[in-house]
Amino acid sequence: MIYRKFVKRFFDIVLSIAAITLLSPVLIVLAILVRVKLGSPVLFRQQRPGYHGRIFGLMKFRSMTDERDENGELLPDEVRLTSFGKKLRSTSLDELPEFFNILKGDMSFVGPRPLLVQYLPLYNEEQAHRHDVLPGLTGWAQVNGRNAISWEKKFEYDVWYTRNVSFLLDLKIVFMTVAAVVKRDGISSETHATMEFFTGTKE
Repeated sequence: MIYRKFVKRFFDIVLSIAAITLLSPVLIVLAILVRVKLGSPVLFRQQRPGYHGRIFGLMKFRSMTDERDENGELLPDEVRLTSFGKKLRSTSLDELPEFFNILKGDMSFVGPRPLLVQYLPLYNEEQAHRHDVLPGLTGWAQVNGRNAISWEKKFEYDVWYTRNVSFLLDLKIVFMTVAAVVKRDGISSETHATMEFFTGTKE
C-alpha cells in the first residue's frame, strides 16, 4: 500500500523528469519529422479515462494523416497510417510525449493502458477495476500480447495487475517492455492496423 500510494508516485516524478531531460533532443527531432511528414498538429491529443475513470488529455506524437472521404469522414486507420507512422508505433516512439502525462500525475510508468472514453459504459463490473490504479505507459497486458490478444484477456491482465501492484512487478514489466519493443511484438491485432474497437463482453 505504501508503494502504491507514495513510492510509485515518487519514482514516476523522478524518472519522468530524467526521461524528458535526457530524451529532449529525440523529442525535438521527432516533432520536426512529424511536422514535415504528417503536418500539423504534431501532437495527437485525446480524452482518456484515468484513475477511477477521471478524464485527462493523453498526448502522443501523431502517426496518422487526416485524410477523409467525400462525406468528410475520416478514412480507416489502415489507410491513414503511413509507413512513417507505422515505424513510430512499432518502436513506441509515438508514446514519448506521455512522459509529460506521467509528470503531471495523469499516468504512471506502469499500469493498464488508458483506453477510449466510449468504452467506460461497456466494461462489466470486473473489467471496470482496471481503473483502480493510474493508467500506464506500459502494463502487464502490454508485455503479455499487447494488441495481439483479445480484449477480454487484456482486461484480465489489467485487473490482475491492479490487485498485485509491487515494486518488483513494476520492475519486471519495465524490463519485459524493453524486450517487447526490441522484438516489436504484438503491435497490431490480426485483423486491424492497431486493435479492433471494444464492443462489450458477451456474458
